[in-house]
Formats: sequence, structure tokens, C-alpha cells
Amino acid sequence: MSQQEARRRKMKRWITISTTAVFSTVLIVLLITLISSAAHVHGQDQASQQAVHEKQASMGEAYTPEKAKITMWGFAAAAFSTAIGSVGAGVAVAYVGSAALGAIGEKPELAARALIYVGLAEGIAIYGLIISIMILNKL
Repeated sequence: MSQQEARRRKMKRWITISTTAVFSTVLIVLLITLISSAAHVHGQDQASQQAVHEKQASMGEAYTPEKAKITMWGFAAAAFSTAIGSVGAGVAVAYVGSAALGAIGEKPELAARALIYVGLAEGIAIYGLIISIMILNKL
């Protein structure tokens, strides 16, 4: 096994470990947010619920536990779409960027084309952000 193959194998292992760590961190934060939101919605005492009902009634909007649950899942979906889009874009940019730098190192005139492909890979994160904005507008 050559030294270049060993480096390549080590880099692939590092990318896999870091991708797994980022994805699991996002998943854990999402789960903690969901659990704390559910506990907050269901853990309110009667006095605070009555105050919320009166405030919402004065504003002309009825507050119900179903509406709170829908809002909670809407925020979770928006966060999840942004997180998955960002992680996907990060992985795509890692692979495309390394290949682009290798190509530019051998042929510098390919720099413009390489930047286009890196920009397309970053577009995945923008798509996730647009979906989350659309979800938040529906809430």
C-alpha cells in the first residue's frame, strides 16, 4: 500500500466520522428540542393556561393543544430540513471541492468550471433553507 492510498483511506475515514458526528449532533439537538417543547406544552399549570387562553381570545385566535402540537412539529420540520440540507451540502462540498482542487492543481484553466460545481453543491443548503422558510410561513 502506497503512502497516497494510506492518506486517502485516512481522509475517507475522517470524513465518515465527522459526517456521522455532525449528523448525530443535529439529531440529538432536534430530539432534545422536541422533548422540551412537548414537556413545556403539556407541563403548563392551569393558571398559566387560563392566562394564555384569555390573551389569545382577546387577540381573536383560539389557543388549543392541537395548534401547539402543530406549531411544534412545524418548527421541528423547519429545523430538520435546514439541518439535513446543510449536512448534505457539507458532504457534497467536501467531495466536489477536493476533486476541484485536484483538477485545478493539474490544469489551472479549469478553475471557473470547478467553482461552478462547488457552487451547485452549496445550493443544496439553500434549498433546505427555502423549504424551512416555506414551512415557517405556513405556521
